[in-house]
Amino acid sequence: MTSAAPLVLTLGDPAGVGPELIAAAWARRVEDGPNGLGLSPFFAMGGAELIAAAAASRGLSVPIERIASPAQAAEVFPHALPVLGDLDGAYTPGEPNREGAALALASLSLAARLTVEGEASAIVTAPIHKARLAEVGFVHPGQTEFVAAASGVAAEDAVMMLAGPTLRTVPLTVHTSLASVPGLITPELVERRSAITAAALARDFGLPSPRLAIAALNPHAGEEGRMGDEESRLIEPAIAALRARGIDATGPHPADALFAERARATYDVAICMYHDQALIPLKALDFDQGVNVTLGLPIIRTSPDHGTAFAIAGRNIADAGATIAAIRMAGDCAARRAQAAIPA
Repeated sequence: MTSAAPLVLTLGDPAGVGPELIAAAWARRVEDGPNGLGLSPFFAMGGAELIAAAAASRGLSVPIERIASPAQAAEVFPHALPVLGDLDGAYTPGEPNREGAALALASLSLAARLTVEGEASAIVTAPIHKARLAEVGFVHPGQTEFVAAASGVAAEDAVMMLAGPTLRTVPLTVHTSLASVPGLITPELVERRSAITAAALARDFGLPSPRLAIAALNPHAGEEGRMGDEESRLIEPAIAALRARGIDATGPHPADALFAERARATYDVAICMYHDQALIPLKALDFDQGVNVTLGLPIIRTSPDHGTAFAIAGRNIADAGATIAAIRMAGDCAARRAQAAIPA
């Protein structure tokens, strides 16, 4: 599927694997994609010389062409990797620094603005180093919250979904301590974020009646209160409210059985109570093709579900599968929105 406007890819931390994986994704633009039709046209937000150096570190021959506007990307894409603007920096794989963090933030900021303004149909964000970004003025917990703010959406309404070929999961609480999770779970949180997820799966993923499996918080789903009462007190009322809204929600399901192959066939997304409950099964099953997609936004944002991988940057080791999957998912979602916008 393709959409009118191209996708925009951010550089991420230039000392990480992001730049080389952008180059690798472009090099595989024809062989990859649904039905072998290739990836949707994309351009990088800055970093022409940086990406060229990163491509060379992998032994890739990637012609790069600077463009003056996103509208030029589709014409350039078949024969060269389009790079917008003069934003650039040094390639220092495995050695993050403040200058690189400033470049990453500038690339992210400009790409988000272009997507919000409609010059790009989706934003695909490469991995960042949050501690370094904080040193140059980044005040958000992560890129999800940054993109939500840029889109005019409250952070609590931006829902993180991890998606791979065999599993989709949503953590209701994300970057917080495990000890704080029970106090953060409320019926309102479960219902609202589950409803946002259901709407996004229908709008962007072609699932008009998505099936939601709601995980329990406690072992054995609390075992009738003997191991905790959060299931009956907090989760079950939310599931009842979701069903009353016509959403196919089941649970609370004991998490230790929820991700078995036979169980996964019964739902389209697992709604999990905390970070590791959602991410451990996703990364165990789909690590090299896992995508982080932000739901509930007026724009489309995806990201490979892995970090900067400083230890292997520049060594031609990093697998481009997750980056390619993130680009493909962004393109497919953008195409669905574009199709929905065409009058019947």
